[in-house]
Formats: sequence, structure tokens, C-alpha cells
Amino acid sequence: MKLASVSSTQQGETDRILAELASDLRAAGTTLRGIVKELSYTATYENGCDMSVRVLPDGPVIKITQDLGEGSAACRLDPVALTDAVAQVERSGFDDVGLFILNKFGPEEAAGRGFCAVMAKALEQNIPVLVGVGTANAKSFQTFAGGLAEELPADAEVLKNWYAATRQKA
Repeated sequence: MKLASVSSTQQGETDRILAELASDLRAAGTTLRGIVKELSYTATYENGCDMSVRVLPDGPVIKITQDLGEGSAACRLDPVALTDAVAQVERSGFDDVGLFILNKFGPEEAAGRGFCAVMAKALEQNIPVLVGVGTANAKSFQTFAGGLAEELPADAEVLKNWYAATRQKA
């Protein structure tokens, strides 16, 4: 199975590396599917838990969090916006796709929703899948992956080498 996770203890680093990897691979001619964090989006809150994502390869950019107010500690994820992002990716299809990237295996995926079915479809079609995984959902991701995912460090060269190796196995 061509499935790998990447994580970093440094806040925002996984998002940055995955977005830059997507940009580099796209510039090199790789067809991509999935979502990455829109790095140009400025978070409203200090903890950075509001965000927009770019549907790969060309957009659109979708704000996937809700404004719940300054003092709210509740999850800001907007499930309707996430469902829209999933639908946009599904409509793009998987013809000639070189890599599927998911910026974050989050609470929706941990519950078996979100991008789970789309990732499974990509894997069924022998498309490598690279997923950002934080500590909060690491155990759920391992359950989803059945212990078959390779854990990679948040290092751009390691990720590029992993992708290149998956293409050689194709």
C-alpha cells in the first residue's frame, strides 16, 4: 500500500511542507488531488485553528472553519464546507493522478467521514496517498491505515523521495 503520514511537533509545519510539496510537484508536471492548507490565508485567532484549504490541483479555496467568536473553545470545523471540499475532489476524478494529499487527518476522518472514502478510492486505484497527521488523531489514523502506513518526518526531501519511490513501484 502506498500510504504515508507526516507530522511535526512545530505548529503549522506539516501544513507548510505539504502545501510546498504540492506546489513543487505540480510545477514538475504531477497531477494532484486532495487538499492543502492555503498558506496565504491569515488566521483570525492566535491558535491558528481557523483555515482555508485549496482543492488540488487548481482550487477553489474553501474556508473550512466557522467563526464561533473570540472566546469559543469549540471545534471550528465547518462540516458543510468540508463536505463541499470532499465533493470537489471527488468530481475531479482520478485519471492520471500521481499523488493524493490530505493536509490533515482530522476529527471527521477519525469518525470515518470526511476524506476517508476518497483516500480509500485513491489507494484502490494505486495512487499514493500522503496525509498530515497530528497527535490528536494519530491513533485513529493508524486504525484507518490498518498499520500499513509509513510514518515520514516533516522533511521536504524525504517526502519527495518517498513519492519518487512510489512511482518506481507503479
